[in-house]
Amino acid sequence: METLVNRRNLFALAAGVATVPLVSRPGFAQLAALTGAGASFPRPVYERWGQAAREGAGIQLNYQSIGSGGGINQISNRTVDFGASDAPLPMEQLRERSLLQFPTVMGSVVLIVNLPGVADNALKLTPEVVADLFLGRITRWNDAKIAELNRDLRLPNLPVSPAYRADASGTTFVFTTYLARVSETWKSGPGAAVSVQWPVGNGARGNEGVANAVRNTPGAIGYTENAYATVNRLITTQLRNKAGNFVSPTMASFQAAASTADWAQPGFAADMVDLNGADVWPIVTPTFILLPTNPVADRVTGSRNAMRFFDWAYKNGAEAARRLEYIPLPDAVHAQIRASWSAVKDPSGAAIWTA
Repeated sequence: METLVNRRNLFALAAGVATVPLVSRPGFAQLAALTGAGASFPRPVYERWGQAAREGAGIQLNYQSIGSGGGINQISNRTVDFGASDAPLPMEQLRERSLLQFPTVMGSVVLIVNLPGVADNALKLTPEVVADLFLGRITRWNDAKIAELNRDLRLPNLPVSPAYRADASGTTFVFTTYLARVSETWKSGPGAAVSVQWPVGNGARGNEGVANAVRNTPGAIGYTENAYATVNRLITTQLRNKAGNFVSPTMASFQAAASTADWAQPGFAADMVDLNGADVWPIVTPTFILLPTNPVADRVTGSRNAMRFFDWAYKNGAEAARRLEYIPLPDAVHAQIRASWSAVKDPSGAAIWTA
């Protein structure tokens, strides 16, 4: 079982190399500008890649962590070079908006709690209990349903205080997709979307906001991308997976889910939520980039820089992603993504990307 000390050491190691280039500096005379906006889920790894790409690729990345909904809106309005979303757009919407979609890394959604006296990954939760906590059916942490699962823990007599994303969020889409698959009540009630009507709790903006809300509220429970649990040194939980086993949120359990991914889906929309497998963490997902297939003249350079940046990251950023507990994509998927970039054309109809 991964301990809180290990999680802290892992993040410290990742942070400690943040200023070290991933490749030797080639000496670029001028940095190429690249602007992107969207999902907070991948912000830590994009910022890490961005720091290294200044020297490794001569690209200056300005990434705004505003949530998947904001990223989709900004790229649809062509106000940034690329948008970022954890919720994949269906092909119909991609065609309507003239967008190309591709993944960058895979990450995991974890549950974070603030329970005095409860250690990291000591609390066991079932899918049914998680749904009841966010439905407001379980209102105190020493409830019999939780106590039955955790006979070796001394659970505090605190009210349950759910924290959720107040903004349109791909992380919410992934988490509510999970809830809808494990709970008929959730499926027929709030459902799965980037924004839902939460029965109970308090909203916060971004993965950062949910992490801060849980950290500052005894009795809180929230959902966030795993890197935010690490950076905020928050307590995560075990979850019972579809195979009936309690698993901790570790790289091994994330990779067990990722190994089952089927990338032969429109828009590379591989589904890794609530999969079978003895060691599978049940909430793993790719995160996606959105590029215009028909960038306007003053955005052509930005689209080219976006492809240059992610091409560089695929070649050089895998270890940095792992250090932040993201899962790199297989090389074969990188090759498929690069092939898909030929769909991006300049106003003359010529392909922007050439391998």
